[in-house]
Parts: sequence; structure tokens; C-alpha cells
Amino acid sequence: MGLPLDTLVDVLKSVGEPTRYRLLALLAAGDLTVSDLTEILGQSQPRISRHLKLLAEEDLIERYQEGAWAYFRLKQDGGAAALVQTLLAATVDDEPVLVRDGERLATVKRARAEKAQAYFSRNASEWDELRRLHVSDAAVENALLRLIGKNPVDSLLDLGTGTGRILQLLSDVYRRAVGIDASRDMLSVARANLDKAGILKASVRHGDILNLPVEGQDFDLVTIHQVLHFLDQPELAIAEAARVLRPGGRLLIVDLAPHNLEYLRDEHAHVRLGFSHQIVSDWLEKLGLEVQEVVDLASAQKMAPSLTATVWLARDKRLLMASSGSADELTAA
Repeated sequence: MGLPLDTLVDVLKSVGEPTRYRLLALLAAGDLTVSDLTEILGQSQPRISRHLKLLAEEDLIERYQEGAWAYFRLKQDGGAAALVQTLLAATVDDEPVLVRDGERLATVKRARAEKAQAYFSRNASEWDELRRLHVSDAAVENALLRLIGKNPVDSLLDLGTGTGRILQLLSDVYRRAVGIDASRDMLSVARANLDKAGILKASVRHGDILNLPVEGQDFDLVTIHQVLHFLDQPELAIAEAARVLRPGGRLLIVDLAPHNLEYLRDEHAHVRLGFSHQIVSDWLEKLGLEVQEVVDLASAQKMAPSLTATVWLARDKRLLMASSGSADELTAA
């Protein structure tokens, strides 16, 4: 993608300053805060903030808020972003300044991972108890991969991303992805997992899945994995997911089938005790989504109690309707 001469010159000026080049190199390796960057570069926060502001003005980086923290990441789309990637690739591998920055970045990420692991460990026993009731993770993930298929997905949105497992599972399928979660602790876990897996084309953000911090009609695939049973009005989350789907986009929901384990309400904050095929299908159809497949996955647990997971795959019908209309017009002609 080419750039107008003035824009090209402005981008080169922005990248051509050593500190800003170092910032771009660091942000190419993942999302970081001003505090992270200040610690790595050993420069003052006002100086780092001023450089970040200049890079943002040239649309080379993105900024998003997470509570009191602001995260920055390298812009992924557009001609300027492509030029930056080319310039970053032009540096020799053993450049001392960048090697030192990389070592300090590794230290920051290691501290982030240790903090995330501490949270995960505190809650592991609770999650393990629930996992014993569920169908195996492998069975669910195999079903998701089969339903989604191998055709490339331009943009994925994962609602209630938790540990970021879906972002990892589908990393070979999508070009870019965003995970949304209301828990900052879980976002820390997800970031650490993405760092560990070396996945740079996905980011996670704090947000309310009933009021998503993303543009409408911007995603080809939206996933909602084991989230709806925590919500008082799960149909509102499905409506938000439908709002951000592109015409012809797909929505994939994984949740529990109806059950009678009442203790999950009090001990594990479940608001809804599962969902029938019919109620979720009705919600989807009212939103203009066509249900394409529903799959039940029973637990291998032989002793009661156990839980069954259900997977719904639906598609936005607008593209299908437009295609059908075009075909009808050709037939009439």
C-alpha cells in the first residue's frame, strides 16, 4: 500500500528519531504501558509520553485505556504500519541498544508472567473442580476447530477471553484478534500467555461485553466461550456480538446445556443453569443470524454430577440476503 509523499516524509521523520525507533521496536513485541517503557528505556515518563504522542499522531501506534493504565501497541493495518515493519526489519540483529532493550523487555514480561501465575494459582483449585464436571477442553476445542474450518479469518473478537485460550487456539486462523474481559487479573493471565506463545497479532482489553469498546461491523468471527451463564441477561451480550459482526460474519457460542446443579449459583457465581438449544437459537434468529449448527458435547465423567457443553454456530444473514437478491435480479433479467 503506497503513501502520499507528505505522509511518507512525516512517517520517516517520526521513525528516524532514536528513542521513537526504540519505542516502535518494543511495541512490535507486544502491548506495553508508559511505566513499562520508562523502565526499559531508562528515560523520564514525560519524555516517553511525548514520543508516544507523536507516534500516535502519525497513526503508527494505538492507545487503549484499561482502568488507570493506558496500553500502547504497534498499529497493524495501513501503509504507514507496513512501512514501519519494513524499517524495523532493516536493523541488524546484534544492534547493542536494541539487544539491551530486548533483555529489559524480557525482564518486564517475566515479572508480568509471575504476577499472572500467582493469580492463576490462587484460583486453580476452584477451576479444577469445575473442569472435572465439564466435557474435556480437548473435545470442545476440536469441535470449535472443526466448525470454524481452515479458511482464513481476517478479524476475530473473543468475548470474556479469560486466559486468552481461544486467542491461542485460533492463532493460525486469524490475521488479527482482540480479546475482551471484565477482569483485569484475567487480562494479566491472558497477556502472559500470549507473550509466552509469541502471539503478536492478538491483543486483550478491559471492557464490558454488554457495551463493547470496539466499532460495529468490524469482525468476521466472534466467539463467546463459557461466559453467558454468568450473565443476568445473556441475550444482551449476544446482541452486542451481532452488532460488531460484518455482513456474513459468524458467531460461535460455547456454554452449558440445562442442568440442575444449584450450588453453582452460590459457590461459583453462575446466574443461569445452562441454556436449551431453542432459547439460544431464538435469540440468534431474532438478531438476524442464521443458526448453522448446534453440537452437544457430553462429559466423559461416568459418575454424577456432570455437565454437557453446547456449541452454537450462526452466521449473519445480510451477505446471504444480498447475494440471494443479486441472483434473483439476474434471473428476472
